[in-house]
Amino acid sequence: MSLVLGVDDAGRGPLIGPMILAGVLLNKNQEAHLKDKGVADSKLLSHPKRIELGKEIKENSLKSYVVIATPNEIDASITSGINLNTLEAMKIAKVINNLNIKNKKIKVIVDCPSVNTKTWRLKLLEFIEHIDNLEVLCEHKADFNHPSVSAASILAKVQREEEVAKLKKIYGEIGSGYPSDPYTIKFLKEQGNKFKDAGIFRKSWATWKALFPEKSQANLGDF
Repeated sequence: MSLVLGVDDAGRGPLIGPMILAGVLLNKNQEAHLKDKGVADSKLLSHPKRIELGKEIKENSLKSYVVIATPNEIDASITSGINLNTLEAMKIAKVINNLNIKNKKIKVIVDCPSVNTKTWRLKLLEFIEHIDNLEVLCEHKADFNHPSVSAASILAKVQREEEVAKLKKIYGEIGSGYPSDPYTIKFLKEQGNKFKDAGIFRKSWATWKALFPEKSQANLGDF
């Protein structure tokens, strides 16, 4: 029986907290079961529903795996000349390498973070260790179109929410971590200098640069 491996990210754009990459390996029966249970793009689900389905996914998959990219890692990579798309390709390859079963045919479906799916797919292939048994597809809106990628998006989103909850216990109200969130901007303005070396901010982001120009490194638009 052929297998399908869905991969997606959560937290690519926030100013605060990590980016999460997740993969879920399923057989066809498991994929159909999760679809029947309501697995869908995580953005379409409530927080309680994501948690409920996250448990369902872990109990009804062959394997799952989550990788974290910390703010410091993101900033360091960008400073060294690796853009965000390449860093994400490296992280997603780590997910694929962990979940690959070399004696099984596996269709890998990745929700592509880049506008250019063909170029980004070639970059991803550079970091995959064993490719002979894999059919690797990179698509836009894969989290909406494929249950396996929807499942990965849910695990990534749940993990991202857990990481933000941990930060809130330590630092107080930080909002969602996204630059568009007024609570996040309020926290940044009031506490940014105090916690600038705590490893929670992506200081390569344009929002950080605008408020603390002396710490500027790069522009998100450069990615």
